[in-house]
Formats: sequence, structure tokens, C-alpha cells
Amino acid sequence: MSNIEIGVAGIAIALALIALRVPIGVALGLVSIIGIGEMTSMRVAWGMISATPFDFAGTWELTAAPMFLFMGYLCTSTNMTQGLFHAMRLYLARLPGGLAVSSVMASAFFAAASGSSVATSAAMSRIAVPEMLKHNYDKGLATGTVAASGTLGSLIPPSVLLVLYGVYAQVSVGQLFMAGFIPGVLSALLYIAMIMVRTKLNPSLAGNTDVRSSWDEKWDAFKHIWPLPLLIGSVLGGIFLGIFSPTEAGAVGTSIAALIALSRRTLTFSAIREALIRTAVSTASIFIILIGSLFFTRFLAMSGVPAAFSEIILGVSTETWWIILAVALIYLVLGMFIDSIGLLLLTLPLILPLVEGADLNLIWFGIIVVKLLEVGLVTPPIGLNVYVIKGALGNSVTLSEVFKGVTWFIVMDIVALLLIVLIPALSLYLPQKMF
Repeated sequence: MSNIEIGVAGIAIALALIALRVPIGVALGLVSIIGIGEMTSMRVAWGMISATPFDFAGTWELTAAPMFLFMGYLCTSTNMTQGLFHAMRLYLARLPGGLAVSSVMASAFFAAASGSSVATSAAMSRIAVPEMLKHNYDKGLATGTVAASGTLGSLIPPSVLLVLYGVYAQVSVGQLFMAGFIPGVLSALLYIAMIMVRTKLNPSLAGNTDVRSSWDEKWDAFKHIWPLPLLIGSVLGGIFLGIFSPTEAGAVGTSIAALIALSRRTLTFSAIREALIRTAVSTASIFIILIGSLFFTRFLAMSGVPAAFSEIILGVSTETWWIILAVALIYLVLGMFIDSIGLLLLTLPLILPLVEGADLNLIWFGIIVVKLLEVGLVTPPIGLNVYVIKGALGNSVTLSEVFKGVTWFIVMDIVALLLIVLIPALSLYLPQKMF
């Protein structure tokens, strides 16, 4: 077999192993080691195993991921995010579909604190969905809102996906955070607009919307949630103003979260221990996938598959629209079956040489990729966020109801994606090659 044939076979075997539920990092690592051993020798393959993890673990930019994870878990374990939905409900419930609108806003704030889509969906499904169902909201609208809004954690900074993309593509994580802010807010606004229009045209979707509250209740609710906007503003403001790097921002954010929790007397040893354990588990799983993907990158580079793939795509057309369309199809199809972090790290070895060969701006392209990954989180038949909500709610809803509910949100995601592609200034960084 030629090297390219070995590379193509390796990709097929890796996808088959992932389909069989083999952990993504393990699947990529095994295929890479055997493939490199086949192309060269097992001595070369074992040499790569001994050097790559050590070199990778010393990457400074990557430390931003565990810092932001710890900040998010600390906010959750100290109940800093607990009153989010209640406060948004008091302020926004009088709008058409107000409880669903409140869920989107609460999810956006929660996502900005945690940086995790799955964590946002899991938390809000236990808080917001039961409240909406109690007020006779349509089950599809209630669950679809939370499933889709949870994906905002992928784009609104600080985002773990943006950190991983920045480290892998060797671009500034701070610039990625700045570039992702407006598209993330745009997605949330499109969700809200869609909810308001649908519930205005069909009031039965929103059930009982007469949720009244006094200004005293609103002020009391604000007193419980003010730390979160302060925390998010401090972290993002410091990054945007160039005061500190993303890793330093994570450390500062964690320190502020700890001080706020201490002042509210919610910073206990059990809360710290819970946050540390969850951070360690999440970081370990991410690092295993990352190391496996680095092996896979070396394997594919030696096989020549990325260069051949780029030649095929660019051979059809070198226009930006064609490259974006080809990449979108890859992510939308694979996103139905593979989780977002695994898919990102599985595809970047193939996609980045193509993008660099087309001379596109990697910051702008990164925002497009993460937005595509957001769509994959709610796309059938897998839709990780959908299964998270189904698991949290049990038999009170069916999978078909949740998938039906996210359909309109997927449409809004596609609209947001088109706007990001057609108006690159939304991401603050113009591509080097325009249409």
C-alpha cells in the first residue's frame, strides 16, 4: 500500500472505532501508531509516543482551558449561577414567550461563566424546563430552547473550543475570544427574535404568560446575580483591553469567583473539592483527545493525505464560498455522530492545510468552525445536548419532542452562520481573501 492509501485506511478505521464507542483519543492514537509503524518502523512510532505528550503538555496557551473550566465549576459549586433563570424570568417574562426568552439569556450568562455547552444544557434543563412546563409551554419549545441555548457556550468567550482551536491552529486565543463575542451574542438575539415571533403568532406555544413581579422582587433577584456579570465583565474586559492573556484571565476569573463566593459565605471545602475533581476529570479527557489528535496529525502528515485532500478541494474551485461549503458539509455530516471536541480535533489535521493553502484568515475561519460545531450539538441523530436534556428530564419528554423543538433553532443557527460568512466584520477580523 502507498502512504496515501494507508492514510485513507487510517481515517476509515478511526471513524469505525469511534462509531464502536472506542474513546476518540484512544482510537486516534492507536490508528496513528500502527499507521506510522506501517509507513516507517515501530521504532519511529514509539519515539513519537515518548516525545509528543511531553512537548504538548508544556504548551502555555493550553493552560487556559483548565483555568476556565475550574472557574466555571467553582461558580456552579458555590451556587453563583443558581438565581440566573429566576432573575431573567422576573425581568423578561412579560415578553411573548418570556420564559423561553429568559432561558436563552440565562443560558448565555451561564455559558460565559462555564465555557461549556454540555454543562449549560445540563444545568438549565433542571431549572428552566420544569418552570416552562409548569406554565404549559409546548414541550418542544421548552426543551429545544435549552438544548440550543446551551450551544452558546461554544462561541461566547471564554470558550474551551476556542482555546483548543487557538492552540492547535497556533493563533491568538485572545483574538479568537474577541472575534467570537459578537457572533455569540448575535446567535442569542436570533433565538430570542424567533421565539417572540413564533409565540406571538401562536400564543398556545407559550401557555400561561401572566408572570407578574414587583420592582422589589426584581431588585432582590438582581442582588443574587450581580457577581456573575461582574466576573464575566472582568475576565472579558481584561482580555479585550490587553491587560492579561487568556490564561491569566482564567486565573483572575477564578480568584474573583473565589473572593465573591467567600464574601457570600458559599466557598466551602466541599465546593472547592467538587470543582477541582470535575476540572481534573474534564481536563484529563480533553488532554487524552488532544494527544491522540496530535499523533493523528503526524500520521496524516506523513501519509500525504492532507495535501491530497487540499488539491482535490482546490481543484474544483479556489473561491472562498466553495471552500466554506465543503468544510460545512464535512462538519454537518460528522457532527451528527461525533462530539464537538472530538470532531474539532479529528478534522483540523485535514482542514487547516486546506484553509492555509487558500490563504484564509484563521481567526475568521475558526469562528465559522465553532459555529458549525454548535449546530452539530443539536443535530439528529446524535445531538449531544439533546441527549443531555433527555437524560436530565427522564420520561417527561421524548427524544422526538426535543429534536422537533430544536428545528427552528437550527434554522437560526444557519442564518447566523451565513451572516458570519457574508459579513466577516461581525468577527472583527476580515479574512485576507474576500469574495
